[in-house]
Amino acid sequence: MTLDPVTLEIVGNKLTALAEEMCLTLQRTSRSLYVKETADFCCALAGLDGGFVAYPRGIGVSGFVGLNVLTAVEAAGPLDPGDVIITNDPYTSGGLATHLTDIQLIEPYFHEGRLVGYGWAFIHCSDIGGRVPSSLSPVNDEIFQEGLRIPPVKLVRAGEPSRDVEAFLTANTRTPDANLGDVRAMRAALATGRDRLADVMAQHGAGTVLAAQEDLVAHTAEKARAALARLGDGTHRFVDYLDDDVVSRVPVRVSVTATLTGGRLHLDFTGTDPQVPAAFNIASLGRVHAWITTRVLALICTLDPEIALNTGLIAPIEVTAPEGSVVNAVHPAAVGVRHAAASRVNDALGGALGLAAPSVLPAAGSGLVVPVVVAEHGPDGENVQVLEPMVGGTGARDGADGVDGRDSGISNLSNNPVETVETEIGVEILRYGLRHDSGGAGRWRGGCGLELSFRVRGTGTRLLARGLERMRFRPWGVAGGRPGLPTRLVLNAGTERERVLDKIDMLPLEDGDVVTLLTSGAGGYGDPLLRAPQAVLADVRRGMVSVAGAGRDYGVVLTAGGLAIDTDATLRERASRAGAAESGAEFGPERAAWESVFPTDLVDRLVAALFRHPAVHRSRLRSQAYASVLADLPADFPREPVDAEQAETGRARLLDQIEGLDRRAP
Repeated sequence: MTLDPVTLEIVGNKLTALAEEMCLTLQRTSRSLYVKETADFCCALAGLDGGFVAYPRGIGVSGFVGLNVLTAVEAAGPLDPGDVIITNDPYTSGGLATHLTDIQLIEPYFHEGRLVGYGWAFIHCSDIGGRVPSSLSPVNDEIFQEGLRIPPVKLVRAGEPSRDVEAFLTANTRTPDANLGDVRAMRAALATGRDRLADVMAQHGAGTVLAAQEDLVAHTAEKARAALARLGDGTHRFVDYLDDDVVSRVPVRVSVTATLTGGRLHLDFTGTDPQVPAAFNIASLGRVHAWITTRVLALICTLDPEIALNTGLIAPIEVTAPEGSVVNAVHPAAVGVRHAAASRVNDALGGALGLAAPSVLPAAGSGLVVPVVVAEHGPDGENVQVLEPMVGGTGARDGADGVDGRDSGISNLSNNPVETVETEIGVEILRYGLRHDSGGAGRWRGGCGLELSFRVRGTGTRLLARGLERMRFRPWGVAGGRPGLPTRLVLNAGTERERVLDKIDMLPLEDGDVVTLLTSGAGGYGDPLLRAPQAVLADVRRGMVSVAGAGRDYGVVLTAGGLAIDTDATLRERASRAGAAESGAEFGPERAAWESVFPTDLVDRLVAALFRHPAVHRSRLRSQAYASVLADLPADFPREPVDAEQAETGRARLLDQIEGLDRRAP
């Protein structure tokens, strides 16, 4: 380091404050509900190498600290003072944009004619064109269906906006006024960053600020390595699943092997499924990308709460992500619902690293982020809004219950106030609260999921709910903790017109229809029979656990009305269950059933065989292999279990498929 610690601390805090003031400017001047209320946006200061040197702590999306603007900058060509770059394309921006509805702006900052850094801002816009309102749907199978692609181009040249670029932008969206307003809010945020950086340089000198940028990153990298070194050396593997690939009932497998060596971490995603003809793919470009490292950054910040947020956090991390896999998809794969795959990557990382640090890592969180989108016709055209960004609970950990109704695994989005929602969207919110009995039972209980129920007011309304997950494979528990309840989506519950829905593309709704979304609960930690009865009683009184759930899940018998504990009956009940093992207790019966037919070792061989074939054929070959095995299994497998003979037959057929793929490989 070239600066003394005191100067570095002062300048570093000023640069962080600069980034946070940029965020405040953006949020206060934005137009769309998803920015000003949900807070799906962020701003930062990037250094000359494109990595973020100052990132906000308390405002905006936290998980993008590892992104880099340099590829987009280089693609846009030489930059002059007053230029601003716009892009939203993951493939041409080097993974800076992660799907098309995330609009990115970059402004070069100059001091006395010398480039000294870049300001960055992004927002999630309500619509960027494409096949469906809000642009994003799980059934899109290539990026061209997901909206207007904007390669890195100049939106502003020497301070003058490009009317041509603005015209393209507004002509290719259902929400032109909101989008243009949010773009102008981002430009205001970049201007704030430019002015504040000039102030810091005027006070401390350009040389000091540039040196601070390098020293801040180096210091964070050193602290990150020290944090990871506390976990000790070792190799740990974990596998998890997306429920399905939306075009079939075949789950999407995510596998990660984490190797810790002297404070460095290598993440190997070999064994992860090939990219799918759906929107769950991540365009990481094989880099240490935000969507495949978020859990690691959270772990580092947990181990060292004082660490600064900047690109130094990813310095100890290396990644192997097979090209053409779900975590390193190649063009033109659809990526609009990449956050669903990122959630599962997050869980797989948590599982692998939890083997290294069982007292630090929690059980699986609810593992979903579902922006519930309502598209309706209004007096001024089409109104497309995110009604609520629905999540679930946080996983329990050694010594603490999970957080109810909040899961910041990949996102720290805020909820939208009910009053604001009903003002801006033609719906009536009937219930928005916690889903009782949904958190996984354990010595420490998993966080409860959420329940949202709303009535549609008006005709021609459509519902989109991308990111629906954990409807089949439940959030897993740890150390004997039970999994959380799966997600459910129901239309007109309790009526003659009730429909239980799976993943949806775009669902037409009638005036008066009631939509109910119940998100998954998080996994529990430790044996539920060891939970203090008084803690169970407190959960019942608070509405987190029902009286029946107290007895069923924890062996705690309550008196009539759930007002007190029947101590003798509780002791007898718990004693009667001692040592009784439950099938698939930690992962849930669905995963136990699935892996009885598709065990890890055989699926490893299947994935390897698929990757020996050209990328263009892998998805088709994968579908054929699974279809052959599933043909003789129950239609609702793995929700419906199989017997030992069916499982053995299924494994034999899977082996035949693998050997056939090997014989036909080029």
